Amino acid sequence: MKTLWSALLILMLQFFTAQENEVYADGIFGFEENKTQKIFTDWTRVRLDPGVNTQIVDSLQTNQQVVILKKEETVLKLGERAANWYKISYQKGEKTLEGYIWGGNLCVGYRNKNGYDFLFGLSKTIDRKNKESNETEKQNIAGIKVMEGNILIDEVYFDTGRGEELSSAAFSIESNHKLQNVEFTLKAMVSGEACGIASYDQYVLFKDKKLIALPQLMNVGDAGAFYHSEEYIFPNDKGGIPNAFILKTEDMEIDEKDREKKKSSSKTYHWNGSSYKLK
Repeated sequence: MKTLWSALLILMLQFFTAQENEVYADGIFGFEENKTQKIFTDWTRVRLDPGVNTQIVDSLQTNQQVVILKKEETVLKLGERAANWYKISYQKGEKTLEGYIWGGNLCVGYRNKNGYDFLFGLSKTIDRKNKESNETEKQNIAGIKVMEGNILIDEVYFDTGRGEELSSAAFSIESNHKLQNVEFTLKAMVSGEACGIASYDQYVLFKDKKLIALPQLMNVGDAGAFYHSEEYIFPNDKGGIPNAFILKTEDMEIDEKDREKKKSSSKTYHWNGSSYKLK
């Protein structure tokens, strides 16, 4: 009898250990079948089968267009990025080829304007020291690249938090917001779904084939208990001023007597047509 109970206990421990070690893909790397996508990272390896130990059959450059044929169940986690493997097809010359690539090497979003391709993706995870706790934390690094065909024109990189902040993403091209000499503005966003998980907004100005990243915005809240919000007021917004953008910050928390305590602040950045600085 003892042997039977021991065997059952071992099976239960194995089950719960497997549950704890199971890896789930981040939502931003969920790509639809029969849709086109683009390669974000440099020289992405194409494999014969899904998995890092399978045969490499090809490599694809940044901005290569591919078609998603099938999402595989296999998930690979590298640093703070977790993504499925995908079966893809792509063109090389007159040939249509197939293979498997890891979803973390694909663009999270991409746009085309004025003959340029703008790519948004996550490139790696780094260790970064937290200034408040002095502890080392894992941080995902995202980037925006501007391409002319397969030629890289410029690129910028910025933090996007940890894996729990990678539930959804968006990438858009906005107006120049009436900032002098700016052609248009790019906006990249990543967000978590749970309360207390931050979202990050990154604005990037495009001028003279250069990308200029503005200070990153972070928003977080927890079901009426607290929130921290940041937003920009550009010259074309209500309350905006010429040749500047204003960073508005607001914080709210509920105190021990269930009262809302709010505080707000602002910073003004002067834009001289080519760069910005804090006034």
